[in-house]
Amino acid sequence: MEYLPWVIVALVSYGMLAPLTSKVTQEVPPTVSLFVATVVFLVLTLGVMAVTDTDLLSYVFLPTAGYIYVGGVFLGIGILSYYFALQRGPVSVVVPIYGMFIVGSSVIGILFLDEALTLTRVGGITSAILAVYLSSGAE
Repeated sequence: MEYLPWVIVALVSYGMLAPLTSKVTQEVPPTVSLFVATVVFLVLTLGVMAVTDTDLLSYVFLPTAGYIYVGGVFLGIGILSYYFALQRGPVSVVVPIYGMFIVGSSVIGILFLDEALTLTRVGGITSAILAVYLSSGAE
């Protein structure tokens, strides 16, 4: 369970993103907001790579690195769309709908990565869909 502290830090940190982004994009365009946030993200990431002595170039040309580049495209499109949605809609609705990526990722893992489809996972996916429906204010 050595991942648990990291998940908690990620949960708290990422949980702050939507309200801050919603607030700032009322005055700053989403593209500018995302660009500045990405610069901060890159500086932090480069700092971690420097401290952990991670050699970037040894990984960017691996045959599997293509997955990283494609993932980056999806990440960019997803986050930019998220910023535009937070500019236009309430956090209490946008975030739960955006959170459906968890269900989508789970289904893709089951369909394409040979992860087991268990009764517990079906219940979790169904509960997540219901939770998003209820928490986004759908009537």
